[in-house]
Amino acid sequence: MTPRAIGMDLARRDGPAKVTGTATYAAETAVDRPAYCHPVQATIARGRVTRLDTAAAEALPGVLAVLTEANAERLASTEDGELAVLQSPEVAFRGQLIGCVVAETSETARQAADLVEVAYAEEDHETELTAEGEYDAETTGNVEAAFAEADVVVDQTYTTAMYHNNPMEPHATTALWQDGTLTLWESTQGVHPTRSTVAEVFGLDTERIRVVCPYVGGGFGSKGLPHANVVLAAMAARALPGRPVKLTVTRPQMFSLTGYRTPTIQRARLAADRTGRLSALAFDVAEQTSKVKEFAEQSGKPSRTMYAAPNRRVAHRLAALDVPVTSWMRAPGECPGMFGPEVAMDELADALGMDPIELRIRNDPAEDPESGKPFSSRHLAGCLRTGAERFGWAERGPRREGRWLVGRGVAASVYPVNRMPESTAVIRFSGGRYTVDIGAADLGTGTWTTLPQIAADALGVPVDRVEVRIGDTDYPNASVAGGSSGMITWGSAVVDAARAFREKFGDQPGDGDEAEGSVSENPDSERFAMSAFGAQFAEARVHADTGEVRVPRMHGVFAVGRVINPRTTRSQLTGGMLMGLSMALHEQSVLDPRFGHVVNHDLAEYHVAANADAGQLTAEWLDEHDPHVNAMGAKGVGEIGIVGAAAAVVNAVHRATGVRVRDLPVTLDKLLPGLSPERAL
Repeated sequence: MTPRAIGMDLARRDGPAKVTGTATYAAETAVDRPAYCHPVQATIARGRVTRLDTAAAEALPGVLAVLTEANAERLASTEDGELAVLQSPEVAFRGQLIGCVVAETSETARQAADLVEVAYAEEDHETELTAEGEYDAETTGNVEAAFAEADVVVDQTYTTAMYHNNPMEPHATTALWQDGTLTLWESTQGVHPTRSTVAEVFGLDTERIRVVCPYVGGGFGSKGLPHANVVLAAMAARALPGRPVKLTVTRPQMFSLTGYRTPTIQRARLAADRTGRLSALAFDVAEQTSKVKEFAEQSGKPSRTMYAAPNRRVAHRLAALDVPVTSWMRAPGECPGMFGPEVAMDELADALGMDPIELRIRNDPAEDPESGKPFSSRHLAGCLRTGAERFGWAERGPRREGRWLVGRGVAASVYPVNRMPESTAVIRFSGGRYTVDIGAADLGTGTWTTLPQIAADALGVPVDRVEVRIGDTDYPNASVAGGSSGMITWGSAVVDAARAFREKFGDQPGDGDEAEGSVSENPDSERFAMSAFGAQFAEARVHADTGEVRVPRMHGVFAVGRVINPRTTRSQLTGGMLMGLSMALHEQSVLDPRFGHVVNHDLAEYHVAANADAGQLTAEWLDEHDPHVNAMGAKGVGEIGIVGAAAAVVNAVHRATGVRVRDLPVTLDKLLPGLSPERAL
């Protein structure tokens, strides 16, 4: 496939609809006489509902139905504890759904929900994550002996906070049961996965469910799996057959209903000789999961492959607590899992008196340390060297500018190349144009624009002769947009469909001609280890008197294979870097262990970085050709931009101030005690 459209800096096709307000999101779906659903949530962390009085709510004018465990339908499957909505009086975490009100207006539904009286039998609960407990460890070589014999050892504990996804568009559903079928206009990262899950929960054939989602106002993983709100909306609609029901999750409700990233406690140990060669690497990480549904973040995964060390240990502890369900958030595993090790590498460089870039390059493995396979391509060193030149690493400080302490930091990035096993595309020709149908998703990533670029090159036609139709289960099956796998998976299906089309109809098709293709397994995945790599650079300015931290510059250099569209790629990468900056300086969900409640559950208290926080934020990529990953040569760009970004900022703060903050976010209480206003540089 010769790239012609691939690589073009095309504007987003969905852009005009979004900026003119004509793009329809799930809650905005135009339906006749919609009713509105508002949840009733538990106010204890663990126990049992003993009395639930709905009389006052039902008496409120405009209320159409009140659902509780007592009158809700029995679901066909309760295997997924998160989705077993209103099936039991048991309360597993604060904020759990225990009922809902459906009313003529959203205001009435909300008012009535507040009128529901609930009594509980409370039980002791456990909501605090600790490092104490049993770990599941994978060990190679003799780790402890290597530490005992090492010239230099770093042994530190790092923590990342609890983080909640806060996309601009909240989770929302418009649901309609009619003539034995269910239609969901849903804000989701995967219409077909949502349909499959809902079908299993309600015991329906998938043909009786249609999920529609042409646009998503951000998801970052939180909309990759259906959460309890989707089931509740469908139950509410089933209670009012023929009448559409809308449920929009409020911002505070998102902090208990739609998933979040676990906090982590990371012990990172590095052993090296005087030249900086790693002889051992050990990474123990503790994470939490909900007792009603297990989700493991896999934060130790990147340590298995990032650097060469003959003796290795990676261990996880997953603590089951009385907390809401943890789930996907951008770069699950790699994002938190690269924080501790990348700060530890900076600490090791300090201990050795070595440039941290040189330390990383010196330990860049020739083959995957875990599998022993060669890499299909690995250009971490190129990213580090290119970034050093672009960012002015030689002038990294520390230095003073008036009362500001200035320093620059670096960290590495990695994210695996993922391909989902199922996706199908159909290409049809009519009126001189090609139409590609696939139930893919565009959660702001650019799918509306990039899939036509792939299809155009696969068909050998100009891109303006290709259009796509996505976001509907009426189109062929497509995988979830997650793990940077969307464009790789869907694009591979489109390329396969294009090949079938050309083989069948050549370059002169007739009206109505169509062909189908699907993604298949990549045989090269058995021969090669496949990942994208990158280098993150940050400059920190810390006020010597107040401890105020500013990050005027960040720059990322990435090796992500062939870039489909520079504009959407840059948007993905810098967006990820901005989220990493937010992780470093702002974001932290504060849980009160007395009640199991995130107290800062809105955007007034849960701070998210904005453009004004970013200063100059830039990203570039190496010209990397990898023929083994897929027909496009692309590795995926949705996740890697956030990986390593927080560590780069923390390392820059240390370079500027000499203060090593090991617990995110970097706040004044952690910085000021070690800050010397008259710091000599």
